[in-house]
Amino acid sequence: MRAVLQVVTEASVTVDGDDGEVTVGSIAGPGLCVLVGVTHTDTPEIARRLAAKLWSLRVLDGEKSCSDLAAPLLVISQFTLYGDARKGRRPTWNEAAPGPVAEPLVAEVVAALRALGAEVATGVFGADMRVALVNDGPMTLVVDM
Repeated sequence: MRAVLQVVTEASVTVDGDDGEVTVGSIAGPGLCVLVGVTHTDTPEIARRLAAKLWSLRVLDGEKSCSDLAAPLLVISQFTLYGDARKGRRPTWNEAAPGPVAEPLVAEVVAALRALGAEVATGVFGADMRVALVNDGPMTLVVDM
């Protein structure tokens, strides 16, 4: 699994609904906005390890973690994290797991975070989402499991 996390003061994700754009997830920080990508070899155990890492990583102000501050997380599935643009002008997505494999593993990350006591907001798997955030720092990290 791969996660790109950003320390934020606020973040939200919207999707198109019957009455226009609908906010499906939002957090007020400090907290983390986390994009999660899944590859073919990922397992529920890897998802739980990623959740534990996100919950305990000391990246917030004063070298605090989300667990230290009860800081919220916005978790959004992002298959493009496994895009490969090394050759040519068009990325390939061969390393990204298909939806039926990826969706339950992203859900496992969310469930594991909640089991640890985290407040977690999410996007909608497979939807055309728009993410808005205020990056604090800015602080952005890539975490590979």
